[in-house]
Amino acid sequence: MIDVASLGERVHRLRQSRGLALVALAEATGVSVSMLSAIERAEKAPTVVVLSKIADGLGLTVAQLLAGVERDRFVIRRAADHEVIDEPGGWQRTVVTPVVPGVGFEWIRTTLPAGCDAGVYPGYAPGSHEFVHVETGTLHLTADATTHELHPGDTLYFPSDTDHAYANRGVIDCTYNVAALIMRSRTAGIRATRAPVPR
Repeated sequence: MIDVASLGERVHRLRQSRGLALVALAEATGVSVSMLSAIERAEKAPTVVVLSKIADGLGLTVAQLLAGVERDRFVIRRAADHEVIDEPGGWQRTVVTPVVPGVGFEWIRTTLPAGCDAGVYPGYAPGSHEFVHVETGTLHLTADATTHELHPGDTLYFPSDTDHAYANRGVIDCTYNVAALIMRSRTAGIRATRAPVPR
């Protein structure tokens, strides 16, 4: 488990040792100034993707960034600690996985309201994988230029080294889970029809 206070101090020290202001690190990583500041103040625990971006921006591996900030072998993220993000367009995503050093895995639960298009996302590096499971509604998932219509109970796997998109073209909310094994952070920039936000 990551000690968020120790991680915040480490990011702060590493940033200062490189003579970087928060704005400069934000530009180098693609992580917002507000998020970086919250991490340094131990107000937020970063996701795997954010950790990878920060490590890249500091010229380190994730393991090097997290050296000395891991506390124990068992990591529990309580329901009250799940990170719930309300996105532009009325959709919501919840990051349910705790951050584990050296493990590029994320589980995200998303709800798209009727008629909502969450946008197009660049692929990860080769060797990345995603599983998508639909709970309610109908999800249209496009990957590698092919669109799949998924209904409650359906699960789709695809190698996530290709551009992919999520949309709810139905008349009721669509809730789905994404389990992703991420080899490294995405390339800079997200092409979205509504707003450049993570899944």
